[in-house]
Amino acid sequence: MKHEPPLLQLRDLACGYGEQSIVQHLNLHLNRGDIGCLLGPSGCGKTTTLRAIAGFEPVHQGEIHLAESVISRSGFTLAPEKRRIGMVFQDYALFPHLTVAENIAFGIRKQPDCSRIVSEMLELVHLAALGRRYPHELSGGQQQRVALARALAPEPALLLLDEPFSNLDVELRRRLSHEVREILKARNTSAILVTHDQEEAFAVSDQVGVFKDGRLEQWDTPFNLYHEPLTPFVASFIGQGYFIRGQLLDPETVQTELGVIRGNRAYTWPAGSSVDVLLRPDDIVYKPDSPLRALIVGKTFLGASTLYRLQLPTGNQLVAIFTSHADYPTGQEVGIAIAADHLVVFPAQGSVAAHETLQPTTAAR
Repeated sequence: MKHEPPLLQLRDLACGYGEQSIVQHLNLHLNRGDIGCLLGPSGCGKTTTLRAIAGFEPVHQGEIHLAESVISRSGFTLAPEKRRIGMVFQDYALFPHLTVAENIAFGIRKQPDCSRIVSEMLELVHLAALGRRYPHELSGGQQQRVALARALAPEPALLLLDEPFSNLDVELRRRLSHEVREILKARNTSAILVTHDQEEAFAVSDQVGVFKDGRLEQWDTPFNLYHEPLTPFVASFIGQGYFIRGQLLDPETVQTELGVIRGNRAYTWPAGSSVDVLLRPDDIVYKPDSPLRALIVGKTFLGASTLYRLQLPTGNQLVAIFTSHADYPTGQEVGIAIAADHLVVFPAQGSVAAHETLQPTTAAR
């Protein structure tokens, strides 16, 4: 079976502003119909990468391929309007003097079927009754949908979204992120989203790239980023989690202050190696009769569950999620157990470079 080539490929890409390269040695690909996300803290290079894909910034090294054609390389930048790339900006960039329908039609005015496309776009984003209104008459969420419809109208090969939900309140942002994914999937439109919000990234995207200091730490599914992080940075940046020190007993087993932890992957370091073990809140379960005890030093009610901050006898702290059916007060000691099917460990801090990636193998269960 012949595999279809990726729609978008970044090959050993370096880009930035002026002579300064902010992003270095970037390699990733996006398949047709997939939604990717560039995720990371401020200043990590995600927006610079998006602007390079759009053609707004030149590349210093490497190449950007779209549909197997080079659109950027050192010394060559195909004009943005020739790339078949749509863009949804952070502030939506709607024309205030044009109606909703006119905004959507802006990029396709010369097409004979412009009216039909605009009607389809209005239906797609659930604004069919608002085509004659002006942007100032719409809510933030409605304006966001207009910007999306305008970007989709010319049928771009790739859609870029730069922090599209950042101006919205939390609940609306959560709802619209799901809506945008449904709209893009309904049209089989490939897209790249930039955000610093993990929940938004996971809700919208098929693949997420975690950036740190201009380098891509990992490009993977949301599930793998959470359960199989390749670097300590990804492990600590994605989700909530704490590291505890341990000693490798064999490729699949670690001795820790919480007892022996056995997981589903094997590591090739020598027995006795000092390691840091990643524990997520869902790796800690409540077990009243357990000899392993922890002191509740903080709690956050989340509705269906409660997030507890627990202190071990050694003074180390963990976080755990328990069902909210029972309410345990701060200062109470509780019994806990470890249910870490995904054993994620790294060389103990200081023993190797912090950016070293791991190559565990999946162990037989």
